[in-house]
Amino acid sequence: MKLTSQQLDRACGALLATAAGDALGAGYEFGAPMPPETPVAMIGGGLGPFAPGEWTDDTSMAIAIAEIAATGADLRDEASQDRLIDRWNQWRAVARDIGVQTSSVLSSAARSGSTAAAAREAAASHHRSGGRSGGNGSLMRTAPVALAYLDDEAALVQAARAISVLTHYDPEAADACVLWCAAIRHAVLTGELDVRIGLGHIDAERRTLWEDRIVEAENSRPRDFTRNGWVVHALQGAWSAIVTTAVPGDDPAAGTFRADHLRLALEAAVRGGHDTDTVAAIAGGLLGAAHGASAVPAHWRRILHGWPGLRTPDLIRLATAIATGPLHSPVDYTGWGGTEALARHPHDDGVWIGGVDALLHRPDGVDAVVSLCRIPEVELGGVECVEVRLIDRVDANPHLDFVLLDSVRAVEELRAQGRTVLLHCVSAQSRTPTVAALYGARRAGIGVGQALAEVLAALPAADPNADFRAALRRLDPDTD
Repeated sequence: MKLTSQQLDRACGALLATAAGDALGAGYEFGAPMPPETPVAMIGGGLGPFAPGEWTDDTSMAIAIAEIAATGADLRDEASQDRLIDRWNQWRAVARDIGVQTSSVLSSAARSGSTAAAAREAAASHHRSGGRSGGNGSLMRTAPVALAYLDDEAALVQAARAISVLTHYDPEAADACVLWCAAIRHAVLTGELDVRIGLGHIDAERRTLWEDRIVEAENSRPRDFTRNGWVVHALQGAWSAIVTTAVPGDDPAAGTFRADHLRLALEAAVRGGHDTDTVAAIAGGLLGAAHGASAVPAHWRRILHGWPGLRTPDLIRLATAIATGPLHSPVDYTGWGGTEALARHPHDDGVWIGGVDALLHRPDGVDAVVSLCRIPEVELGGVECVEVRLIDRVDANPHLDFVLLDSVRAVEELRAQGRTVLLHCVSAQSRTPTVAALYGARRAGIGVGQALAEVLAALPAADPNADFRAALRRLDPDTD
């Protein structure tokens, strides 16, 4: 499916914000609900214990699905599901946190050949033995399923049920996965949050029940759904966090943005308590699909990581491959002009500004990179790289003001840690001078117009586009 740049941003956001919500909630898992003013951060700990920014079983199981979907495989096929069960069992062998029901089903399937058929039978047996199997473990991993069928809603519904039943036999779990997958798909395509969009795919005798549950979520708070290990309360808690969190208005001069809704709603999901990582992961999948990867704060993206050794850029590439196809040309800037541009920032000797060639020939001392473009496959030698989604085209950035300020905050955070930073795009023409000017204005306490003029003197070939110049004026209304 051919996606617009905004739709692709939202597709990437579905997987990235799943991981962000998961890692945010990990350190609070099975804790009591928290007051609204309680700070929430990626503190690590939890049941693993996990490092700050490390995702748990929620995202790990989703990544296994994403790996298979990224090859172009149909998740409804038995062979694809066999591969999935095998991959889940590979993860289970090293997992530090896994749900009791999921562990039981996968263990039983492994003893019978680690196939999808064996998993379905084990899931059914688990359900028969206890009379219920409606845990939240299949709902937490829905994002990559939705991304795999953006162009085929009927196939999406089939896949959502098929992947759910591999571990969770209860039809409540399958219904929840259908509703959430349909909502993620709709959000990626339209930018709208609508959990009711999939109700038509629920059997008629259960449709009214689910509508009542959605209404209940909208009239309650996440903390009210105390049994959120149950798939119904997990969905209600996630939806409640989304819809009861006010969407801020864009006020660039005050530093508040509509994109902040993603962060604020995920924090609300965690404050709901109990199964915090899972409820926030579920909420993250839908919030990311509506707001995009560009709305995930850089200070989260910097530290996100987890099984099987992936980080933020890997999640972006996986989501891109699922949504747009597995075959992509490598990033190649051969023939682009200005890629060799490089200068010290006029307001901070600890920051270099330039083009993409500086990645290959980094100045001495550079130990952190903020990339404002897609980067080629280069060996960074342990140098931290923060990749920012910023497109040098007018009207191509859904959260332009937020992303510019967020990029500056990333540079500020790195500098506060004593790091020497390379800030670059492809040719230092538009993106780099814009972010550098905003950074310089904040650091030197000068108007952004003056800061931009001094940055352009250091990069004489640069000329930010009209969108970026307008954004700078919004972020600093007093500038000329």
